[in-house]
Amino acid sequence: MQNAKKGKFLGYAVLLCVLGIVFMFLYSGLQNDQINIIQTFITAEGGGWDASATQLPMTVGNFICIILTFVYGTLFIKFGVKKPLMVILLITAAGVFGIVGANGLDCNGGAASGNYLLFFISLFIVRCGCMVLQMAGFMLVANWFIRLRGRIMGIVTLGSPLFSIIGTATMTTFIKNNLGGDYRPFYVAIAIVIVVIILVVAFCIKDTPEDAGLYPDGANQAPPSETGADEVHLTVGEVLRQKKSWLLIISFGAFQFIINACMGSMAVRYLSLDGFQGAVWGQALLFLAIGAALGIPMSFIFGVLDDKLGSVWASIILGLTELIPILCLMLQPEGGSVPLMVAWGFGVACMTGGVPTMHPCITAFAFGRREYQSANRIIMAIQLIPSAVAALMMVTLIQMGHGTLAYGILLVICVVGLISMLPMLKMEDANAAERDYIGKKKKA
Repeated sequence: MQNAKKGKFLGYAVLLCVLGIVFMFLYSGLQNDQINIIQTFITAEGGGWDASATQLPMTVGNFICIILTFVYGTLFIKFGVKKPLMVILLITAAGVFGIVGANGLDCNGGAASGNYLLFFISLFIVRCGCMVLQMAGFMLVANWFIRLRGRIMGIVTLGSPLFSIIGTATMTTFIKNNLGGDYRPFYVAIAIVIVVIILVVAFCIKDTPEDAGLYPDGANQAPPSETGADEVHLTVGEVLRQKKSWLLIISFGAFQFIINACMGSMAVRYLSLDGFQGAVWGQALLFLAIGAALGIPMSFIFGVLDDKLGSVWASIILGLTELIPILCLMLQPEGGSVPLMVAWGFGVACMTGGVPTMHPCITAFAFGRREYQSANRIIMAIQLIPSAVAALMMVTLIQMGHGTLAYGILLVICVVGLISMLPMLKMEDANAAERDYIGKKKKA
């Protein structure tokens, strides 16, 4: 009987890992990177809308997503993960089809062939809807895994750096060479994939292992740390009155701000080093690709660190590695430095692999499985506010000739994030009874 249950849990675990990778792959592409594809095939020079017009729905969506983080989290609490996920993904698929219907492509006659209002609404819907993929993936991992949450989160989040490697460049080349610059069949395929995901979620996924007659991590009994405890739905006030909430908001708010700031300003920084001729940026792209590739194993490495050392120490290590890309971008001389680019590529790997993995892990550490989403919907929403303007701040300062100042500000922010992690060393994991590293600490 126990073997049958373990086999059943393993089946769910494998499916959740595969589905989680797909979630993060699509989320990474639809959240930001798809605009690079759109702006390749809709250009003012080719008769289409200009870059500011195609970017506008994404920009507006970025700010609306701050509110939607709280809304989606609340829906998960009230209705579980599956139902809101399926409804929002269905709306997202409609938005993807809307992008197809809006046309406006250079190869089809440009703006004269398009409907900008439909384009704006559709792209806005997709930007706002795709965020549910990340939140749902993290919530499912937090529900199904406690002892193994770091490693599983590390597997799931490798979908993001995977898209960085094979996403935009490969898809743009395929559309250009095989579809004649018409990305509409490509978007139809994305919509079909989303519909398939909805069907898989509907028939194959359970919100919690308990819904499938199982326990987290495939254990034989309910988690001891949750024995006799009811699930708590924390209110906004209850979350914000807790010291640990603000430690999380400040620390990972800083770490997320840094990744958005560095990744959003890297092109302008490198271009500024040779008078916007592009040679230095072209050289840096090689190390960016290497860093993106290394982000895949780094996702899992940080997950292992989380399970072996605990979420706080793993997060401190992450914060220390974030100093690397900041310093490398700050110290880049005119004409660029290859050794600094190599180190920068490693820093990119740590950021892109580490931040997505550790963010949900540290929240689960502080609040546990039962309170995870109640806290996450509030903490994450607040963290997104400064992150929304991180790239804009950096680009503006760099273009004004204050690049060193810009990265100096990031250094201060990173140090603040690291300092705010220190008090958490005294905190115990909310699910300590199931966490292996806790047992090792007590034996020592």
